[in-house]
Amino acid sequence: MKTVFINGSPKKKFSASAYFISVQKFFVKGEKVKETLRNKKDHDRILSILEDGDAVVFCLPLYVDSVPSHVMSFLKEMEVYCLDKHLNLNVYVISNNGFIEGVQSKALLQVFRNFCTRSGLVWGGGIGIGGGVMLNVMRIVFYVQIGLLFLNIFLSGTQTGNWLPIDAFTNFITQALIIGFLNLGVFLYTLKMGRAINRRESCGEKYTRILIPSFVFIIFADIFFTVFSIFEGGFFRGWLSKK
Repeated sequence: MKTVFINGSPKKKFSASAYFISVQKFFVKGEKVKETLRNKKDHDRILSILEDGDAVVFCLPLYVDSVPSHVMSFLKEMEVYCLDKHLNLNVYVISNNGFIEGVQSKALLQVFRNFCTRSGLVWGGGIGIGGGVMLNVMRIVFYVQIGLLFLNIFLSGTQTGNWLPIDAFTNFITQALIIGFLNLGVFLYTLKMGRAINRRESCGEKYTRILIPSFVFIIFADIFFTVFSIFEGGFFRGWLSKK
């Protein structure tokens, strides 16, 4: 069985879509191919790979409550290609957004359901993930925690001779459990989707989110996007940028 994972994020590095693909791939058996879709130059390459595929998993961000324009352009070509080649693919979608509600992706999943009907493909279902940006940040924090763990082990070993600092391991395990809990909904639904992909069945349409209260999410999201906008050139990407 061959499953093609398509990352529909326009970001080159550290995208939330890439993170969710890595999680989903863990639960899928058989041959797994990962492709990146950013512009028209990627169309022919990806379409040729789909010819001998059994399932395709689109992982993409929610833009203006729908499919990003560059992905929509690809779907138009893919529709014609699949009809001409009589492809029999199962299509699955993982959509993430910056809102707290995963159900915000409902319209996007409807677009893909309609696309499958027009293309003669099998709609396998999808997952809408709320707080995708924050979950991706948690992924990066986890990598930092791993680095800090090794640093603490090195410092403890060289300074005191203790190469098994209990406090460092305890702190790392605590942080890992917290991050794992925040991702619990994602892990559960990607596990279910993985089983559906392996069996070429439908997983339905599910919605989940980062597992923190909404009022806490809003506070952290406001701080994050404020700082991020400043580094990108100021609020609305213009206030602090060079003219």
